[in-house]
Amino acid sequence: MHDRTLPGLDVARLDAWLHAHRPDLVDDTPLQAELLAGGRSNLTYRVDGARVPLVLRRPPLRHVQATAHDMAREHRVLSALGPTRVPVPTTYALVDDTDGAAGTGTPFFLMARVDGEALAAPEQNARWSPDDLRALSLELAALLAELHAVDPHDVGLADLGRPDGFLDRQVHRWGVQLDGSRSRDVPALDDLQERLRADVPTTWRPALVHGDYRLDNALVARSPAEVSASADGVSGPPHVAAILDWEMATLGDAAVDLGMLGLYWELARIADDDHTVTAVDPAAGYPDFAELVDAYAARLGAPPPDLAWYRAFAAYKLAVILEGVHLRFRAGGTVGAGFERVGDLVAPLAREGLARLADRAGTVRSTTVRTRAEEA
Repeated sequence: MHDRTLPGLDVARLDAWLHAHRPDLVDDTPLQAELLAGGRSNLTYRVDGARVPLVLRRPPLRHVQATAHDMAREHRVLSALGPTRVPVPTTYALVDDTDGAAGTGTPFFLMARVDGEALAAPEQNARWSPDDLRALSLELAALLAELHAVDPHDVGLADLGRPDGFLDRQVHRWGVQLDGSRSRDVPALDDLQERLRADVPTTWRPALVHGDYRLDNALVARSPAEVSASADGVSGPPHVAAILDWEMATLGDAAVDLGMLGLYWELARIADDDHTVTAVDPAAGYPDFAELVDAYAARLGAPPPDLAWYRAFAAYKLAVILEGVHLRFRAGGTVGAGFERVGDLVAPLAREGLARLADRAGTVRSTTVRTRAEEA
């Protein structure tokens, strides 16, 4: 459904602003907009009626942490990656709309709308064969390797972050985020935080990292040139058309993206309830996460490190994010359905992180015992 008045966006004001400042993007057709995603991350709107299909991205309505939801950063990263092998939407404008003249009252940016769908729910798998889903999964892993192979200097992002000390700063940063999002006691999350701080690994590979790399942050489609006139009309080979949601991108340790991908790949197991929605289902054709790691390593040309700490950190990071969403829900600052259950996932995530660290500790002890035996 399209409208001219939406939470966080006055479409009439946006229309007027574009005619005044970016007339190349609009004509005499009144703009219409639709909220595509709301609340958990930046708000995303489909904008129709312009000369090109547009998407507008802006921060959530309330409870914006100082270090989160940076429109300029996301716009800059998307623009820089445009010429690389990493598929991203074309960017058109970054707008500081703190005076509300363009209809948001906050910084936002406009980008091209890419044809494709984000695989986020099991019912979407029916439109793809098991071979399709396997191919898309392995391509997703290979594209992560392409991202980590990008030289930040070559794309003008050398100053986006500091890889040295990145992991220590990340644990500290998300601790600050947690302190700013507390509305209840979650002892397991506090325990996980302390254990992560006590055993931070050395950075494996300095690289440009996405920060939230997962299947439903990608748009998948079929190659238009090969779409046939079969009954379903969509028999062309699948591909990843775009990687989205770059608001957390920075320079850091490449393995954090692998840890996050692994977390989301197994989220259904971690949540173990009927409310957590994810498209990843081995029965539908999705490969095990280990196969994704192999595809990543093959494209990168280097094996990753032990991912136990990184996967524990991913669980911690998502738990902290969901605590923030839980707080925004309680304050009435979210848009959309399902937010009343988000807080229920925090404790299971914390337990998953603790289990990963226990596995890591067991591996380290086994390696130590083996090494001592060999030395003897």
